[in-house]
Amino acid sequence: MPPVTVPRNRRRPDIEGLRAVAALLIAVYHIWFGTVSGGVDVFLLLTGFLITGSLVRAMEREGRIDFAAFWTKLVKRLFPAGAVVLGAALLMTYLFFPRSQWMAVIDDVRAAVLYYGNWHLALGSVDYMAENAAASPVQHFWSLAVQGQFYLVWPLLITATGLVAAWLGARVRRAALVAVGSVFAVSFGYSLWITSTEPVWAYFDTGARLWELALGGLLALVVHRVDLPARLRTAAGWLGLVALVTCGFVIGDSLPYPGYASLWPTLAALLIILSGAGEAENSRFSANRLLGLRPLTWLGGHAYTLFLWHWPVLIVYLELTEQVKPSLGGGFAVLGASFSAALATSWVIDGGVNRVTRRLRTPSWSLAAGIIFVIPVLVAGALWGQSIERDQQLRTELSSNPLAYPGAAVRLDQDLAENLPALPVYPDTTTAARDTIDQTRECNALIDDREVVTCEFGDLESDYTIALVGSSHARHWFQALRHLSDQHGWRLVTMTKNACQFSSEVQTYRGSEYAECTEWNEGVMAELAELAPDSVFGLASLTSRSAGREEHVPEGFVERWRQLDEMGIDVVAVRDTPRFNFNVPDCTDRNNPSECSEPRSNSMAERAPFEDLTDAPHNTRFLDMTDYLCPDGVCQGVIGNQLVFYDTNHFSYSFSRSLAVVMEPYLLDATGQAPSGETTLAEAALTVQEDHVEQRDRS
Repeated sequence: MPPVTVPRNRRRPDIEGLRAVAALLIAVYHIWFGTVSGGVDVFLLLTGFLITGSLVRAMEREGRIDFAAFWTKLVKRLFPAGAVVLGAALLMTYLFFPRSQWMAVIDDVRAAVLYYGNWHLALGSVDYMAENAAASPVQHFWSLAVQGQFYLVWPLLITATGLVAAWLGARVRRAALVAVGSVFAVSFGYSLWITSTEPVWAYFDTGARLWELALGGLLALVVHRVDLPARLRTAAGWLGLVALVTCGFVIGDSLPYPGYASLWPTLAALLIILSGAGEAENSRFSANRLLGLRPLTWLGGHAYTLFLWHWPVLIVYLELTEQVKPSLGGGFAVLGASFSAALATSWVIDGGVNRVTRRLRTPSWSLAAGIIFVIPVLVAGALWGQSIERDQQLRTELSSNPLAYPGAAVRLDQDLAENLPALPVYPDTTTAARDTIDQTRECNALIDDREVVTCEFGDLESDYTIALVGSSHARHWFQALRHLSDQHGWRLVTMTKNACQFSSEVQTYRGSEYAECTEWNEGVMAELAELAPDSVFGLASLTSRSAGREEHVPEGFVERWRQLDEMGIDVVAVRDTPRFNFNVPDCTDRNNPSECSEPRSNSMAERAPFEDLTDAPHNTRFLDMTDYLCPDGVCQGVIGNQLVFYDTNHFSYSFSRSLAVVMEPYLLDATGQAPSGETTLAEAALTVQEDHVEQRDRS
């Protein structure tokens, strides 16, 4: 390579102070305001700034990058503290969190340990059926995953850039400018596009965040040439610091993020770094001099551990106090506990691990120092998960007894209801949501899907076909309909889509027109015209917890029924189900199941709104199963020892199946011409109950 003069790496205490400010902003905004602070963006920019500068200088000095030394040093510096916090998160989850959240936290911890937490959260964030999931105590590790992926790729990029520079006879720094600038341009353009189309996904997307790291890299490559006039330096520093501190107030949650909005904190940090560049000393009144003061540089040394601890401490506080947001005093308690835990972790890691490995500078020892902390966390999570699975198997065995777990069928036998044994609810709250969704995951259209997904069940050669059509609130009747179809020899065809009603009206999703739903509805009508089922099963009304919006029958529903009437297809419309203001599995784990109930009037009308319809077409028959869900006007979260809802408003697969027994006579009456098996489910259930009673009496 051509000989070069490597720019001097002048110590910048103000950068350490900037890290402290970023960590404080993250903690403060999370604790009291619950909005974007810009602190994470600063951390990403600083990571790109420091790592790019270090790698390029190594290429300029030695013509190569020691990958083993680079990666193993990072492992030793990042893994121990991160593993300590993740292990503590597992312990706190076991001690303080409801059982329903255990498996999710175990999965989140595994993703955080293996540095794919951002993709894990991104996939969860776009899952409509997981929207009611509680905040994870380790979800803030997503930004560390982005940085970890950057650490893996960036040395390879700089090495390739150096090789190309040597082949062309160019300077490494100039070639790196081109390469890093290209990454910045591509990533920033992608960020603007994905943020405008999928803002929730974009927040965690490495591709949408990489430009922030690349911007820091560009700054590292040119900062040695910057030497601003004194007054301009001072003005730039204060402008950047004020802009950074006020970022959360200005942006809040009003703008899609990252996109254009993330330019605010990144450019603010860029101004601060530029204002401290050059050979001249900062003035006494400059922002850089303030950031370089010992208290802030000391705090900057603990910024990493403070960032790690503040979120799990906050989530545990909210769990124990049952609050949505801490009070002023509670927030200071969270901040104080986070500081204490951060200092203790830094003391243990710096005073313990680093002291032991200080004389052992080989990459293998550095790697071992980090891995030795990670393995126990992975093992603990795996063993805990196996324990949960064993308990689930036990509950599954117990649930085979209809006298112990009758579900909705308990409404048919007063004696059974009065003598029902107190047993753990089924399905297990730890995986009720996942197991229910998995029942029809491959047979359901997601939010972005426009095409109709169809699946067939029961007797595919049957002379009677019933189609289940609609949103997730139609979908959660699937197990009941499948059980009935198997019993009576029907053919069941499903056509469902998340958050999309089977309606002729234009619908919205998250405040925007839901074009995918409109196209899907058109596709469903085409499928039904070709399929020509005997009847379509869907919703008759929509319940709501929104203020000023009561349960109603949308006009688009009635229009669809008319269209099906013209096609010669009957309609079975079932009344919508209640919606709770709390997560039912969480409540069940925290309290006696009998306490997990709400008045029916909180989300449902006093009487079924379709009873007042005067223009319902003659092909439409209505079902109202509310009395089985909300006896005496009270909707219950657990019925017959079965978990009714796996979240706030969707049936668990097991309870849906149990509804078949009570729904059967109503559905047979509504369908009219549907063939009926020799034995009804109610008769079969009664026979099984009598057999169990006889066996019990004999024993």
